[in-house]
Amino acid sequence: MDWGAIVILSLAILAVAVISGAVALRQSRGTERGSLPGKGDHIIEVNYSSGAGGGGQSTTYRVPKDPQEYAKRFIPREKRK
Repeated sequence: MDWGAIVILSLAILAVAVISGAVALRQSRGTERGSLPGKGDHIIEVNYSSGAGGGGQSTTYRVPKDPQEYAKRFIPREKRK
């Protein structure tokens, strides 16, 4: 195959990738994930069912909305003092 054709095809593929990336960034603007900091907790309910027999588990997690309080949860209890 001719080197000129390889270079042209490579540049075309690169251009398509850059353009599609720019379009994806533009379309996702304003739809960022996460939540705004604040007071209180997010409550996450997790339900697991093991199948036919009615067995399973149900758990509730409380995640603080305040970033500083959230970070404190990762410090071991012995070192919080």
